[in-house]
Amino acid sequence: MSALPAPAELTVRPLAEADTPAVLALLATSLAGSPTGTHGADFFDWKHRRSPFGASPGLLALTPDGQVAGVRLFLRWEWQDAAAGRTVRAVRPVDTATHPDFRGHGIFRRLTLDLLEQVSGEAELVFNTPNGKSLPGYRSMGWHELGQVPVALRPVRPAAFARGARAALARRPADRVRPPYCSLPAAADWFADMSGDAGGPLKELLDERAAADRADPRLAVARTAEFLRWRYGDAPGLDYRVLTCRHGEELTGVAFGRPRRRGPLMELALSDILVRPGDRVSAARLLRAAARSGCDHVATHLSPGTEAAKVALRSGYLTAPRSGMALAARSGAGPLPTDLTLASWRFSLGDLEVF
Repeated sequence: MSALPAPAELTVRPLAEADTPAVLALLATSLAGSPTGTHGADFFDWKHRRSPFGASPGLLALTPDGQVAGVRLFLRWEWQDAAAGRTVRAVRPVDTATHPDFRGHGIFRRLTLDLLEQVSGEAELVFNTPNGKSLPGYRSMGWHELGQVPVALRPVRPAAFARGARAALARRPADRVRPPYCSLPAAADWFADMSGDAGGPLKELLDERAAADRADPRLAVARTAEFLRWRYGDAPGLDYRVLTCRHGEELTGVAFGRPRRRGPLMELALSDILVRPGDRVSAARLLRAAARSGCDHVATHLSPGTEAAKVALRSGYLTAPRSGMALAARSGAGPLPTDLTLASWRFSLGDLEVF
């Protein structure tokens, strides 16, 4: 067997569209079980080339004979800084993989640092939610841990939820794995029905929401119809569902979520909740409707001060202790500004969940 190329012999170059088959093969090997590792070219194209924020920058590490030894991609993102009246361009480190033959040679670090240098002139902010294993590596490359973004839970079947939680903590397989089920309609079908003039009620809701959100100084994603359609309606294979709330003919609220397995449990991850400003009634109706979706529990993030957060407790949602996602960030060119903290953001779960 011939010797493997030394790391110094690897060539790093930008990702091209023609590289997709080789990259998908590597991601399937390295990220099996994650969305990108289990979906094909259509998913990759939706995620990295059709985003309303722009195509994802990426780098490849290649051996002298053209084999892909590693890949690293950043997902473009945009936050609105209402206080300053400007857009904060950002990237989110997402898909990365190293061929098993080349692990331990620093390819992940090399590609990440090279890609940071490439986007430093255009991305003001770099953020992600690393797990406990990857967080130390990000810290060594200039990331700062800002804290835990809490998750609120609403158990629907308390006994089943308790058994499933105990089994998950003990890493025991479930006695019986139920097939996925969710009674909510598909988001893709809803967006198809809301095309053209039929989309007027959604636009009115979003316009009212945007006007109110401009008074909130926290960084937030602008919820436009284009963004919501891309994020929840067009996502291949992620099975996003929709909940709506009306008062007569008026659309007063809409929410998006997806059913997924959490060990032996079936979870509805409630990704986005949008209601008209001050409308706590619609927020409560959406939260209660999510609990009737057929899943064992609902998980969501309820940003402080939002209508949903104000009615969460009486709708049965509690913040889970010792849970949540670690938010880590750095600027595009180096350390974070000292005044940027976890409280500087207004998140939805959809801003941070892995997809």
